[in-house]
Amino acid sequence: MTATALASVLPLVGGCSERPDSPLLPSPVVADAPACVPAPLPARAAAVLVAGLPETLKPGDPLATSLPRLGVGGILLTQRNVQTDTQVAALTAAIRSRSARPRLVTTDEEGGVVSSFRPVFGRSDSAYAIGTQDPQLLTKRGKFIGTFLRNVGVNGDLAPVADVTRGESSAIGSRSYSSNAPTAARDALAVAGGLTDGGVTPTLKHFPGLGRSSDDTHKEVAVIDAPRQELEGTDLAPFVEAIHAGIPTIMVSHAAYPELGITGGPASLSPAAYRLLRQLGFTGVAMTDSLGMGAVNQHFDYPEAGVRALNAGADALLFTDGNQAVRMRDAIVAAVKSGALPESRLDEAAAKVTALGGADPVALTCRDVRLPSLRPTAPGN
Repeated sequence: MTATALASVLPLVGGCSERPDSPLLPSPVVADAPACVPAPLPARAAAVLVAGLPETLKPGDPLATSLPRLGVGGILLTQRNVQTDTQVAALTAAIRSRSARPRLVTTDEEGGVVSSFRPVFGRSDSAYAIGTQDPQLLTKRGKFIGTFLRNVGVNGDLAPVADVTRGESSAIGSRSYSSNAPTAARDALAVAGGLTDGGVTPTLKHFPGLGRSSDDTHKEVAVIDAPRQELEGTDLAPFVEAIHAGIPTIMVSHAAYPELGITGGPASLSPAAYRLLRQLGFTGVAMTDSLGMGAVNQHFDYPEAGVRALNAGADALLFTDGNQAVRMRDAIVAAVKSGALPESRLDEAAAKVTALGGADPVALTCRDVRLPSLRPTAPGN
């Protein structure tokens, strides 16, 4: 009803007499909008976990049942979860059927030495081997992988690597596309775009750059002590370009970078690392590298590492041993209750990971988030 029409049926006020045959209309009763109530604290704490499935191949295996019902934000499939495409499809279907909401099911399919689906794909070329190809071919490769993963129930990939390799001395080695920063950025974005076209969310790694380290963070904290100007011009450059392009997820490394203010431990647990990432304009999901790697796990047990990472600014806590999930969830709950971890920090992280998995973040946390997304690649890719 228009304002004019509404005025014609309401009684006139202010000296004008009321028609005797028109009773005074009661004032409308406007009910207060119901306040949003977030999910219980344990549910929000579980939502930031991205957990692996050791000893899990079949839909009926214990972790395939317990982790979805726990409410973890994501599931990680590695090579030990993969035999055939039909086997993986059955496993992911069971996981999703036991989940109260959509969630991230991701894997580690870079190609080359890191290939969770090697039992299906066989041997594949490394990033460095294909880094000389036309970017359109890299996009097509990414789309092929993404389409395959989506068809077996996987909607995320912990790829591509954006690190700029330093050749034989670099621990990242052939996992990098190039020793040239612009080429590494171009190629990583081409693959990320292809994965996106195939229906899978890419994760760029390992911020702020792991290519110049000779130390393996699977074993120890790497220390990258290059001058800040050199890091900004080389190591950070592909991440900056990807942020501007709309990359939705970035993995943070287990290295220290003294010239960037990231000291005393790995970037994955450092507030300085996440501050830098946000200062560069990143509004997506910041994911730790696996908290079970030696760089972290030799110093902190899983529960403490998880709380430290959240406090530092991480959103998604990645770890391969899903048997640790309950302990980690409980430690996060205890940290919030004690005041050691701000509840607002947990809710921010849980909302982002929930949105990444395709579920409604408001229903879980009463927070709405809009994650960045890559622009579509050119038609025909």
